[in-house]
Amino acid sequence: MLAAAESQGKAPSEWARDALLYAARGKQRGDGIATFAEIQALRLLLINTLEPLLRGDEMTAEQFKEMLRYVKNNKRKAAADMLASYAEGATE
Repeated sequence: MLAAAESQGKAPSEWARDALLYAARGKQRGDGIATFAEIQALRLLLINTLEPLLRGDEMTAEQFKEMLRYVKNNKRKAAADMLASYAEGATE
């Protein structure tokens, strides 16, 4: 992502924003879709690990590995669902 942003003379945040908007508008751009899927992976990981930890629950190494497998297997679906939500006009 940093290399892509630098190659276009943009800050990483500006490049990511443009890539996400491009993907949300349904245009074909492989790097934007892949980046969006990785952002959704981070979102899934944070949502699914922080909430139990904030409750005071502990996470074992095996539970964390299972969470990583879950994220890997579901990031593209989460990205597709989010893009579909934007296409329908959701404001979340």
